[in-house]
Parts: sequence; C-alpha cells; structure tokens
Amino acid sequence: MSQTASTAEPTAVVGGGGFTQRQIMTVISGLMLGMLLAALDQTIVSSAMRTIADQLHGQTLQAWATTAYLITSTIATPLYGKLSDLYGRKPMYLAAISIFLVGSVLSGISTSMYELAAFRALQGVGAGGLMSLAFAIVGDMIPARERGKYQGYFLAVFGLSSVAGPVVGGFFAGLHSLLGVDGWRWVFLVNVPIGVIALIVVSRVLNLPHRRVEQKVDYWGALTLCLGVVPLLIVAEQGQQWGWGSAGSLAMFAVGAVGIVAFILVERRMGDAALLPMRLFRNSVFSLANVLNFIVGMGMFGGLVALPLYLQIVKGESPTDAGLLTLPLMVGITVSSLSSGQVIARTGRYKVLPIIGTATMALALFLFTGLGPDTNLAVAGLVMALMGIGLGLCMQTLVLAIQNVAKPQDMGVATASATFFRGIGGTAGTAISLSILFGVVGDRIGNAFKTAQTDPSFLAATHDPQVLANPVNAGFLKGLAGGGGGIDLENTSFIQLLDARLARPLLEGFSSAMDTVFLVGGITTAIAFVLVWFLREVPLSTKSGIQRASEEESADERPLMPVME
Repeated sequence: MSQTASTAEPTAVVGGGGFTQRQIMTVISGLMLGMLLAALDQTIVSSAMRTIADQLHGQTLQAWATTAYLITSTIATPLYGKLSDLYGRKPMYLAAISIFLVGSVLSGISTSMYELAAFRALQGVGAGGLMSLAFAIVGDMIPARERGKYQGYFLAVFGLSSVAGPVVGGFFAGLHSLLGVDGWRWVFLVNVPIGVIALIVVSRVLNLPHRRVEQKVDYWGALTLCLGVVPLLIVAEQGQQWGWGSAGSLAMFAVGAVGIVAFILVERRMGDAALLPMRLFRNSVFSLANVLNFIVGMGMFGGLVALPLYLQIVKGESPTDAGLLTLPLMVGITVSSLSSGQVIARTGRYKVLPIIGTATMALALFLFTGLGPDTNLAVAGLVMALMGIGLGLCMQTLVLAIQNVAKPQDMGVATASATFFRGIGGTAGTAISLSILFGVVGDRIGNAFKTAQTDPSFLAATHDPQVLANPVNAGFLKGLAGGGGGIDLENTSFIQLLDARLARPLLEGFSSAMDTVFLVGGITTAIAFVLVWFLREVPLSTKSGIQRASEEESADERPLMPVME
C-alpha cells in the first residue's frame, strides 16, 4: 500500500487504518485549510458586500455575487464526489483548491459587479470540492469507528469560520487600502496565502492508493442536474424579490421540475456510471440519512436565517457584532462534534446521537420563539449554545452513517450526497423562512402600531417637540399617516435612528414575525426527530476505506478453487 510522505514510526498505526497518527494529522491539517477557505467565503462577503457594491456601482446586483457562489458550489459537490471515485481524491482535491484560488484572485481584481458575480461562480466551483472531498479522504484513511474524532475538527473549523467570516469581512471592508490595494479586495485576496499553503501540504503528503475505474463520465447527468437545481436555487434566492407567484418564479419552478425528472431518468439509465447511482437509494440507511440531512438543513438554515436579523434589527447590533454574538452557537457545534466523535470511538454506537441532536435542535428553535426586544443577550446566547450542541451531534453522525454503508468505490459520491442534500435543504429552508418572515411582518407591525395607540409613552413621543425636531422621527410619523403603509421595510437602518418609543412597535412586529420563523424551524426539526428513530444502526467498520477496497480487490483477483468431482 502506498502511504503518505510522512515517515512516522509504524508502531503508531491508528485503529487499524494503516496510517500513523502523525500521517493522519499532517493530511488533516491541509484539508482543514481547504475547509477554512470554503467555509470562510460563505460568510466573509456578507458584511463587506455593501461596501463592495458601492465601490463597483452595483447595489442592485449584489445578490447575484452571493447566488452565483451558492449555485456553483452546490452543483459541483456531487460532481467532485463521482470524479474522485473514478480518478482519485488527490487530483480532484488539488483541482478544487486551484480553481478556488484562481476565482479568488479574479474576484479580488474585479472592476464591476458582473465580473465579481462571474468570478464568485468560479470560486464556488472550487469550493464544492473542498468540503465534500475532505470528508471522503478521511473516510479513505480512517476506520468508521475512529472517524468521528477527526471529522469533528472540520466542523470546528466550519464553526470558527462562521463567526470569523463577518468579522474579517467587516475589518477589510472598513480599510481604505492595505499595501496599496483597496481594503475590500483583501476579502478575496486573503485566500491566496492560505490556499497556497493548503496546496503545498496536500500535494506533498496526500498519496492515497487508487485503482482507476474505467467508466463513462455522466455528462448528461451533470447537465440535467444543473437544469433541475440551478432554477430552484435562483428562485430560492430571488423569489422574495420577484414574488413567489410571478411569471419568472413559476417558470423557474417548471424548468426545475422538468430537470429533476430528467436527472432521475438519466441516472437510472446510466447505472453504476451515474453521477448519483440510483442503487445507493435502495439502502435504507443511505436514503433515510439523506432525507434527514435535507430536513436538518431546512431546520438549521431556516431557523438560523432569522437569528442575525434578530440581533441586527431588533437588538440593534452591527453585522460584525452580530457575528461575534453567535459565538456560543459555534462553541456548541465544536464541543458536541468533538465529544461525539470520542463517544463513537469508545462505544461503537451512533444512533442515539442524532436522536439527542434533533431533539436538542427542536427545543432550541422552540425556545427562540420567546426572543423579544427586551430579551437579555445572555439568555439568547444560552439558547444558541443549545442549538449548536444539537447541530454538532447531527451533522457528522449522519455523514458517518452514510459512509459506513457505502462501498469503498462509492465513498466519494456517497459523502458528497450528504453535503449536497444538506445544502439543498438549507437553501429551501432559507427561502421558506424569508418568505414567511416578510410575508407576515407587515401585519405584525400593523398590529403593534394599533396596540401602541393606547400606549401613553408612544402617544407622548408623537407630540414631543424634541422628537419632532429630528427629521428621521418627523418623516417616520408622516409615513404612518397611511396606517403604516408608508414604512419602507426594504431598508431597516432607519429604525436605530428613531426615538426608542417610536421604534418600539417596529421592533415588536419584527420580533413576532421572527418568532413564527423559529416556530416553523422547530416543527421541521421535530419531524427529523421522529424520522431518526427509524434509522437502522449498522455496526461501524473497524477498517478504513482503503483497507476495504484492498480486500475487495484481492477477492476479485483470487483464483477460483477447482471443483473436485
């Protein structure tokens, strides 16, 4: 067996996986850098996008820079999984890093929002492989029973990036220039040194044995997957602005439905060569775990999309501060993912973890419905930590369950399926949650203002000369003349400039609408809690993916014993 370039002592082999602890940690260090790149770029742009759009004169186009990255990274995920099964993990992972770096450099020198959107799409093509292939490589190197201990490191990096992203993005966006380059451009250029280090580490130490599989590349599957998923991702991101019943949205839904049907038909016809072989779904663990990935993604992203809005709109925090305030969530993810890996390694049992995880997530989302304008941030932080614990118990365990029942030659595509379905679920959850939020917030604010008409404090503010002397307050009260219809909810920054008594009904209305979003997220996650009881627990393998593949290869090559008559 070919091994990594490390020369650690052979006596330190971990869990029968054929690799020493030093070899494993050296490889994982490079994979973690790649994971950091992909995870960081999901959030780092959010707090800097307003500055970027101002600089490139494209405020109305800024959503496409985010949407383009989301679309290409989602589509690329199953492609990398299948291609890595055919041609090997290392070349595909190095290709993913290289594509991501090229996209980062080009994004950093963009001169228009159209260019930025195109280059962000290229970044996404690379990012799609950085996450899924990292878990697949761990599956190749480490036995399933030991795997959770190492996969937890990736979730820790993911959690760190979610907090650090908005902070780093806000920092660079606030700089006029750095080393003679506009500050906002470093949001993308900072990827270059990290990516180069990851490229060097992975190219030098990741030398996994691979037997090339001679199969046709499923181009039609890739095309129909794009036809099915891209329109749905676009409408998920833009549907709120277009209107869910508009001609554009309905056309996207129709094209997406046709694409999904075509994809299933193509995959059935392609058999083992399919991008996502349909035979994998005959395994109940694979099918149910991916259903759970989809639902958990819906509940997670659907519920959490309202959390930053709560912190920024209702509590008045800046995007950077709101990112820092979600630190308890990330601590919960990190602690629970690392500890659950230790539990799995010691006991060999894993089903109880997603049971506890989905229950904890549902409880946290239901508790979020109690958040209001006067809620102490410490209380909100405790609920976030509870949510993070639930997520950490679910995310890596479901990936582990899928990998454990997948054949070694399907490790890449099986692992990528978990990331793919969770991402699709997250996109759907985000779209549904935003639709609910902005669908009910107008009525909730209207009801809050009706209640305020009997509040002496609010009425006193409407006649206070000092309050009326402020143009923001005066303009707001003028807009209320039509029953609240003059309030512009597309830009909520004015709320923090209002007199606190006038702003109170707005905060209560937004808080009430967000409570509804959290409630829907809690119900969604409760469905996952019911379904996870039906997940069959298969004993975890004590052999790595490479060892299992080697044994199967030896069995295929073993000559048949002659039959004695």
